Amino acid sequence: MSKPRFAIGIDLGTTHCALAYVESEKCDGEQVEHQQMAIPQLTAPGSVEQLPVLPSFIYLPHQDEFKSGDLSLPWPADPRRIAGTLARKQGTTTPMRLVSSAKSWLCHPDVDRKAGILPPPIAAPDMKDDIPRMSPFDASIHYLAHLRDAWNGQFPNDPLERQEVTVTVPASFDPAARELTAEAASAVGIQNLVLLEEPQAALYSWVNDSRGDWRQQVKVGDILLVVDVGGGTTDLSLIAVTEDAGALELTRVAVGEHILLGGDNMDLALAHLVKQKLKTQGTELDRWQVQALTHGCRQAKESLLADAELTSVPVVVPSRGTKLIGGSIRTELTREEVEKTLIEGFFPDCEISARPAVRERGALTKVGLPFAQDPGITRHLAAFLSRQAGATGDLEGFVEQAHWASFLHPTAVLFNGGVFNASVLRERVASVINRWLAAEDAPPARLLEARDLDLAVARGAAFFAHVRGHGGVRIRGGTSHSYYVGIECAAPAIPGMEPELQALCLVPFGLEEGSDPVRPPQEFGLIVGEPVRFRFFGSSVRREDQPGDLLEEWTPDELDELEDIQTNLPADNREQGEVVPVRLQAAVSEVGNLELIAIPLTGKPAEWKVSFNTRGGPER
Repeated sequence: MSKPRFAIGIDLGTTHCALAYVESEKCDGEQVEHQQMAIPQLTAPGSVEQLPVLPSFIYLPHQDEFKSGDLSLPWPADPRRIAGTLARKQGTTTPMRLVSSAKSWLCHPDVDRKAGILPPPIAAPDMKDDIPRMSPFDASIHYLAHLRDAWNGQFPNDPLERQEVTVTVPASFDPAARELTAEAASAVGIQNLVLLEEPQAALYSWVNDSRGDWRQQVKVGDILLVVDVGGGTTDLSLIAVTEDAGALELTRVAVGEHILLGGDNMDLALAHLVKQKLKTQGTELDRWQVQALTHGCRQAKESLLADAELTSVPVVVPSRGTKLIGGSIRTELTREEVEKTLIEGFFPDCEISARPAVRERGALTKVGLPFAQDPGITRHLAAFLSRQAGATGDLEGFVEQAHWASFLHPTAVLFNGGVFNASVLRERVASVINRWLAAEDAPPARLLEARDLDLAVARGAAFFAHVRGHGGVRIRGGTSHSYYVGIECAAPAIPGMEPELQALCLVPFGLEEGSDPVRPPQEFGLIVGEPVRFRFFGSSVRREDQPGDLLEEWTPDELDELEDIQTNLPADNREQGEVVPVRLQAAVSEVGNLELIAIPLTGKPAEWKVSFNTRGGPER
């Protein structure tokens, strides 16, 4: 098979999808020329336009809603599912038929991500809930298939399925969401896939845009903070500038925990603001109208943040002729309202000692996205930097911070995500960080100039896809956490006391994806033929643990318990409930999937494999 001609980067985002590419044969050294693919999509019934991004929305029309032919695309497409600009427009008036935030649902551990749960049912006036549903997984496949068909229409001799493809995911995506993303890519035929964390993609884009000048803008000992606020998540990463044989290198030292907080939350906040404004004018909105209003506020927000000349944008609240409202209501969002709501609500001026608030939750709740309880992104940032105070202590060329330093001091900041198109938001975050630094007599952090915040992730992914095969600067780092499995200790039964649990380190911090399997030296007993539970843990702060280290005690700040796996391992001609002596080995694939394999030491040769990434049972 011939070598792929193109290196492709896909940003599979919460708000929009984008595709950039590099024609590798035409690139010379580190000077990589990437291009953005214009994506054909419906912008109105019967109208197809090529736009830089594909909005991540799917509209499920009623069978009588459009005329035959109105939904045609340049390739055969399912008219029951409309993706992109037209879908987003239709959703402002008929939100109960709009699939949105599929990426956020894809990493929701408490739902079946392959079940038809989107769009969530809405209590709409005078309307039966006969709307079709699709799963977050199927929505991801639909976006990727749209990009594939758009690409293949433009490059029929070089189908996307055969190119080098990098798809980006949040750095904080859990292993199950990574696995589902890889599975969705496989479902559309992509053969050569690598997953890349979005903050790393943003930094790769900055490196490439610098035209080789990045080495003059940073030095050994620098700590680069990437603050990436997207449509559904806030991603925080720390990347150190290191040196190897006289050459500068980039080494990722930490990523933040999964924070479901981003543009979606901001849209809801703006909708609440408009709802209260209308209420003071004597107009009440019901839940269905607030849902529609949220989509309208998103469009208004994006327009105001993208155009500094705009002072206000009209917002239309649809009506279905209810007793509450006889017709559509027109109001507006002003620049002042948007900036005030976002700055004070999401980027408050706080101290480095601030922490995200945790409120007491109600015992009963509706199934929904597990949004962060505290909307203050700067408070989440303070907690992240404080937790990583000693993260660079083992890096060569770094001077260990003074013991009194309460947080890891970044020396430069790179912003990413459409939210930061607003300079006032970038300035607020930079101001808060520099005030923290000044309080500890540290120099202010420099701002790294980023281009095209909505497109940087796709471009950085394309650059990464190219350098993987042709050489160039790489961000080292491997796994962002150490991973552990629970080992239950044998002990006599005692009333009211559970058996002691220890944590066995399986994967050390920073293990490179695709490396040879690691093997703890101990022997353990594996129960087969009856229901069992595997408990997994992760740590972003325990950097010294190695495979085989057995922790007897730990604090809640050191280890986080992850999603467990409940299964029944086949007995394979052994007795039901038999304890089989085994050795363990663990491996992390190039798409970040962690697999635990148990190899028996006695009896018939076999092995049991548990995939850490899926909610289902193990694979044998």
